[in-house]
Amino acid sequence: MYNIIYSQGGVCASAGFFANGISAGLKPDGAKDMAFIYSESECNVASVFTTNKMVAAPIKHFYSMGDFKTNFVLINSKNANAMTGNVGVGDINEILSNIQGAQNPIMSSTGVIGVRLPKEKIIEGIKLFDYTLRDSNSAAHAIMTTDKFSKECAFKIKLDDDSVFNIGAIAKGAGMINPAMATMLCFITTDANVPKCEMQEILDEVTKTTFNAISVDGDTSTNDTVLLLSNSKSEAYEKEAFKEALFKVMHFLALEMVRDGEGATKLVTYKVSGAKDDREAEIAAKALSDSLLVKTALFGEDPNWGRIASTIGASGVESNEESLKISFDNFCVYDKGELFFDVEMEKKCAIVMQHKKFTISCDLGMGDGSFKAYGCDLGHEYVKINADYRT
Repeated sequence: MYNIIYSQGGVCASAGFFANGISAGLKPDGAKDMAFIYSESECNVASVFTTNKMVAAPIKHFYSMGDFKTNFVLINSKNANAMTGNVGVGDINEILSNIQGAQNPIMSSTGVIGVRLPKEKIIEGIKLFDYTLRDSNSAAHAIMTTDKFSKECAFKIKLDDDSVFNIGAIAKGAGMINPAMATMLCFITTDANVPKCEMQEILDEVTKTTFNAISVDGDTSTNDTVLLLSNSKSEAYEKEAFKEALFKVMHFLALEMVRDGEGATKLVTYKVSGAKDDREAEIAAKALSDSLLVKTALFGEDPNWGRIASTIGASGVESNEESLKISFDNFCVYDKGELFFDVEMEKKCAIVMQHKKFTISCDLGMGDGSFKAYGCDLGHEYVKINADYRT
């Protein structure tokens, strides 16, 4: 057995890790726009990156490094360093060469596509870093773009033998979020003595039900990144405990991204059960979380369950109206051909849709497959934010 306890400190909750954010002049008005994560000792690294074929320069640079350990991550906002070709990778090499004491440093970027990094500002900004600081929240603020709030969390894990390890993370993401990994950056640190051979396997598994299960607007970024860094400083580890703690971290941050979706007012869970198998349940749930018709109905607080049924049918999974059941929270509106959506039921469901969080459940009646996806509504504010994003 083990005990997972919520703790403070984000990426600095794990022993031997330091972080901070500074202003390098990339954003206006002195807002923080650069961050670092530093470990006293080298870390094993596991990663998940975007499925977009137009891969940004930081990811190309990461791939070029092969199998390596690192003790440093540099992150900038405002500029994605994407669609910048070989010169974009060259800019990274030049910037990272200015970091003293960094071992195989990694760079990650988020922001506008198609513009080269302002190298001089970033290099000058590096000189402002203080590697003795443990300010995860400052780092979390520095990596924000259209985010309305910073995102971080941490847990302490106590094992049966009284040994302890920690895990913590910061993340950003509010738009260009699609269930092929969200448009996001997430940096996870742990002092667990997790074997290198298990890190990638566990990260891949947990990503499926967290960052790969959320949607804001159906677009996938060029820069999506999840990095898991382990310096093994605690010397403690238990696989199931670590997997559950990692899930808690990533699930929390995934839902925070949906809650912070550009212009979003609702956080909705799409619970699909009774599918032919888990894969078909995943397809149906993600179709619901990604549907523009469903998203706009959410924004209008209209319990238009017909859009739910139509989206499931259009998703291509095995389904039919004689076996389908649809509910808004605990209110069933349709059950295997029987309609319950009268005037009173519509009022009850409309009240559900006024809540900040609620669940739409769909039992397909085809088998034992199940999956949960998470999404938000889409309204006027999203259009405003993305119409003038570059300004």
